[in-house]
Amino acid sequence: VQLQASGGGSVQAGGSLRLSCAASLQPFTAYIMRWFRQFPGEERRMVASVNYNGSNSFVVSDVKGRFAISRDNSKNTVSLQMNDLRPEDTAVYYCAASTSISIFENDYWGQGTLVTVSS
Repeated sequence: VQLQASGGGSVQAGGSLRLSCAASLQPFTAYIMRWFRQFPGEERRMVASVNYNGSNSFVVSDVKGRFAISRDNSKNTVSLQMNDLRPEDTAVYYCAASTSISIFENDYWGQGTLVTVSS
């Protein structure tokens, strides 16, 4: 398994969750890491990304100020801290590893972890 995601679960609106993704990729620093989410019946959409050394990160406007992505290259992990969760954040979340700057080109995917936010 190249990417193993964990940390999903059920939470009430306003709560927090932290998703983690452990990578067995070598070297881990060769990969841009991203988090995507998928709503029922829709395609996966990128939520956040972080560059090779963690010096530059990006989150989409929908979650800006609430979600933060980080990586620990010493542990080969990437995390998504999700605060002030809303029911509309309910989705399956996937981590992805890419050697491309294109968000549409991802080399590896984690298995997905379900986040459910109740009102």
